[in-house]
Amino acid sequence: MEEQDYIQFEAYVSGEMSKNELLDFENRLQIDSKFNEAFQIYKDLSSHLKHEVTNEQEISDFKANLDVVSSMYFNKHEVDPPIEDVTEKSNFYKYAAAASVIVLLGFFVFNPFSDPTYEDYNDFDSISLMTRSAGDKITIEAEESFNAKNYKDALTAFNIILEDDFANLEIQLYKSIALIETNQFKEGDVLLLKIINGSSAYRDNAKWILALSYLKQEKNAASIEVLKTIPEDAEYYKSAQKLLKKLD
Repeated sequence: MEEQDYIQFEAYVSGEMSKNELLDFENRLQIDSKFNEAFQIYKDLSSHLKHEVTNEQEISDFKANLDVVSSMYFNKHEVDPPIEDVTEKSNFYKYAAAASVIVLLGFFVFNPFSDPTYEDYNDFDSISLMTRSAGDKITIEAEESFNAKNYKDALTAFNIILEDDFANLEIQLYKSIALIETNQFKEGDVLLLKIINGSSAYRDNAKWILALSYLKQEKNAASIEVLKTIPEDAEYYKSAQKLLKKLD
């Protein structure tokens, strides 16, 4: 699949195609089985994102209601007239009640909805391009920038390398990481989906990175779907299983 194919997938799913583009696209789905298969995968992932957005709105509403309840509780006690002959025992119960509200507020806000974050998992290994190339200046720059987490400069170097060697899947994979690190999700996800729909040795690693991309975008349902496709013999299988348990 070419990058343009995935751009068409997104345009179709988003309803942004003209009538002529729509006819051409649907005709290709009928005659090109590989194109159709890649689109079905893309469409399945996209459908979960709508569900994720709905869940996030419900969570947001719940938190807002909880804030109102806690505010009403504390405001009530602030305006209550003081009682001169309050005993130490009643003071104790008052502070205990207030503490309980704080504990419960923290529990409901932070525990059920505290999902794992991208930063918990983006500990990517350093790359070593020197052993796989002639060691030219731009390759050295790409390696050093990426390993120093200077992803903006790394992207510039990766793009120069890919101008002469566009089929270099290793560089494409590293480029996708740099894109995600700089929040260029659309281009990064398209690049990863292209690798995933191929048959290279980088396919399963691309799945892990795509799952992390969705996690960073707070598209947890889509992340789960990708994680489930990572096979047991993959490098990141154990990490994927741990992340799945936290997201489910």
